[in-house]
Amino acid sequence: MEGNQLPLNLELQNDGTTAQIKGSVECLGMTFESDEARRAYFIEKLQEKLQEPEFRQIEGFPIGEDEDILALSDPPYYTACPNPFIEDFINYWNQEREDNTSPESESYHREPFAADVSEGKNDAIYNAHSYHTKVPHKAIMRYILHYTEPGDIVFDGFCGTGMTGVAAQLCGDKATVESLGYRVQQDGTILDENEKPFSKLGARRVILNDLSPAATFIAYNYNTPVDITEFEREAKRILAEVEEECGWMYLTLHQPKPEQIDKAVSFLKTGNTKAELQKSGFSLGKINYTLWSDVFTCSECAGEIVYWEVAVDTEIDKVRKVFCCPHCDANLSKGNISRAWVTHFDTAINQTVQQAKQVPVLINYSVGKKRYRKIPDVFDLALIETILNKNVYDSYPTNRMPEGEESRRNDDIGITHVHHFYTKRNLWTLSVTINKARERTLFLITAIIRTLSKMFRWAPKGKHTAGTSGTLYIPSISHEYPIFGAIERRMKLYEELLAVLSHFSSNSIVTTSSASNLSLLSNSIDYIFTDPPFGGNLMYSELNFIWEAWLKVVTNNKLEAIENKVQSKRLLEYQELMVGCFAEYYRVLKPGCWITVEFHNSKNSVWNAIQEAMQSAGFIIADVGTLDKKQSSFKQVNSSNAVKQDLIISAYKPNTTLEKLFNLEVVTEDAAWEYVRDRLRYVKSFLAKNGQAETIAERQNYLLFDRMVAFYVQKGMTVPLSAAEFYTGLAQRFVERDGMYFLPEQAAEYDKKRRTVKEVLQLELIVINEETAVQWLKQQLTKKPQTYSDLYPQYTQVKSGWSKSEKQLELSEILAQNFLYYEGKGYVPKQIVSWLKQSATHREKIRQIENELSNSETSLEIEDTELLKAARGRWYVPDPNQTSDLEKLREKTLLKEFEEYRQSKQKKLKVFRLEAVRTGFKKAWQERNYQIIIEVAKKISETVLQDDPQLLRWYTLACTRLGEEI
Repeated sequence: MEGNQLPLNLELQNDGTTAQIKGSVECLGMTFESDEARRAYFIEKLQEKLQEPEFRQIEGFPIGEDEDILALSDPPYYTACPNPFIEDFINYWNQEREDNTSPESESYHREPFAADVSEGKNDAIYNAHSYHTKVPHKAIMRYILHYTEPGDIVFDGFCGTGMTGVAAQLCGDKATVESLGYRVQQDGTILDENEKPFSKLGARRVILNDLSPAATFIAYNYNTPVDITEFEREAKRILAEVEEECGWMYLTLHQPKPEQIDKAVSFLKTGNTKAELQKSGFSLGKINYTLWSDVFTCSECAGEIVYWEVAVDTEIDKVRKVFCCPHCDANLSKGNISRAWVTHFDTAINQTVQQAKQVPVLINYSVGKKRYRKIPDVFDLALIETILNKNVYDSYPTNRMPEGEESRRNDDIGITHVHHFYTKRNLWTLSVTINKARERTLFLITAIIRTLSKMFRWAPKGKHTAGTSGTLYIPSISHEYPIFGAIERRMKLYEELLAVLSHFSSNSIVTTSSASNLSLLSNSIDYIFTDPPFGGNLMYSELNFIWEAWLKVVTNNKLEAIENKVQSKRLLEYQELMVGCFAEYYRVLKPGCWITVEFHNSKNSVWNAIQEAMQSAGFIIADVGTLDKKQSSFKQVNSSNAVKQDLIISAYKPNTTLEKLFNLEVVTEDAAWEYVRDRLRYVKSFLAKNGQAETIAERQNYLLFDRMVAFYVQKGMTVPLSAAEFYTGLAQRFVERDGMYFLPEQAAEYDKKRRTVKEVLQLELIVINEETAVQWLKQQLTKKPQTYSDLYPQYTQVKSGWSKSEKQLELSEILAQNFLYYEGKGYVPKQIVSWLKQSATHREKIRQIENELSNSETSLEIEDTELLKAARGRWYVPDPNQTSDLEKLREKTLLKEFEEYRQSKQKKLKVFRLEAVRTGFKKAWQERNYQIIIEVAKKISETVLQDDPQLLRWYTLACTRLGEEI
């Protein structure tokens, strides 16, 4: 950690560990006689806050009773509701920072983090508590170290398990920082892989927020100091008490004789427990796990079939896809058999329920240190029946699963309430354990709640046994694990986490609320790292419901930013919710500072929605990189449109000068160029990999133009420059290198680094529509002017991915509308002259002509027959100042087509020219004719509309404007 700083209520022992100080503690500048006194004081303050009606009206306020919210919270550091103490912490931290900051501190500036990050998940801290998705903390550390200094405030509004907080605090741990491949000097300066200083060792402060009480509970426990000795003592106490009370439910007879089985069964009938069974001289084993199997009925003879017995080859643990009915020998598969059912009265909900039948098929148990396997005998079945007939006196959740495709996926097998997800004995022991657990040990129990459920599947040898990530799927063969073994295994995982937590200071604050209404001061956050929900990838509130039912505080999903049919949230509703969240991110982030968004969704429509939401909030996207988590989730492996790597979006909040410029009533062209200057200032200048420089897309002219247009449109302003005017002005005002544009000082740096590599790799373009076809042709013709016959075979190969809904244009038409052609008459254009000069055959003749004319910068009048023959019939990229006429002619053609679409009687346009619709939308926007945009948008399929960022932008803004007018 930074210096020898320890948590306020811990002291360093002789052996280097920490222990609880019995004396006073400090919090927010106040001194308390003990940590218990601190908690009692702030619990009272939170309780008073909960009595205020307006406090409970805050967006995203969770569903739960006051007493349950208070029981779960540890104020002021963590509240299972909106945290009313955050502003106090920000003011306190800022005052501390002012007191410790020297007046010579440099002004803040960073380029986007340039390297693609690869971090695995096989880390004890990462695996200490499961969650549906999370980013490895070591990956996040790289971003925090790059963008912040010690003491800076980091924020994550979709914190999940709080890995951003773990990363922020571990930036003060020298060993962890060095494990990333960095070197830490004596004074705390951190050197990168090239031995260049880029950061300082020291913990960062962090504020963590999530809509889910389960998520914030996990995040709090991941980020709060803990007394290792006390934690382990408490965990062992609970384990011993629960085993004493419930251990008899997980006993089995070891190699019994038939008469012993009958005697043991009779003991169960008289109510004898574990101790009495042991006194009777039975050889008993402790169950490690029991396998339960679905039961089906044969489609031919209606006989019952135990799936495990017919489908699993137990010698090699392999599942057969086709198997025989043991009654009639019919060939069967899962697709042509029906479930068997059982009906019983559920006393917990006072209802008769029908559920898919499952039976125990295999028991793995231990006698001493030796493990054995057995098929359940009469005693085992009698024990299970005995447990089913007993009442569980400890409280447990009996909530109906909420409406949702995921949360009610098991309704058709009768698993409708939370307690149905557990066998009776696991439900019993879990309820006993949770009712004995305290704040920190409860974290240990929540980590195994899914492990103890019927969702924990059996897998053949060599495959990982676990629940199916991102789902509430109950498999046909499941593991029933006793809680004792699950806690012991989890404690081993916790050893490293506990060691880390024992050295954490109180640098993290956790709040439970919607990211669209944050109780944070404006311009108070130094950096944001966030991993928001992406479209319909995961149904967080549904997946978290079982956890939250045990915690007794549940997500208020009204503002949950997801695509969800049951919640009537389509992509546009999702985007609208994300706009609200990013607007809050924008408000709280300091001007000139950065936000990093981790993105996992292969759907182009969701990718566009996220970008539009960020830009609508005011952020300027500077870079997109990749994050490789090393392991794939279930949905990544099995979804046909899944991606193998997550994307990282780097964006920044414009500085105050730019904001003021765009807030003026009249915005001139100068504002557009100031936007470009500001943008180039924040885009990385050079990127190399394997000895080759990479083209930086955000520095190319067409993307700079697109970003500028988007910025103006999001501001509700008329774009002052056409594409041709923009490209001309760009060439006049900025320095061009390898098709990219730089500020003068950046160009000098680029030139210096460019000399260290052999070549610049061009971005690989995939031609899917007219726009990408033009970009591809520009790339080819920039390398060298080419004839139609040169281009055609190449073009036919790359255009195979053309969208089915977009009108395919002939190559000749695209060339005529976007490029220039030299017929062989008059002056040879300088673009072709430059290409001719590269040929050893023509170089000398060109130089002679240039010397005679004293002109090496413009087109040449050439009479040489051989040169003219080489130049004739070639297409080339026009100079920026030559594109204006081309652009006007092309726009006229496109608008004509757009008008045809508008006048068309077709309800839906099956095939159309995307560029025509874009141009028409742009013109309608400039003329404030929003109804035309909406009218034509309704003729386009929703998928196409959502997959195109420009169309989506015009459409959503038109809807907004029209709504405001109405």
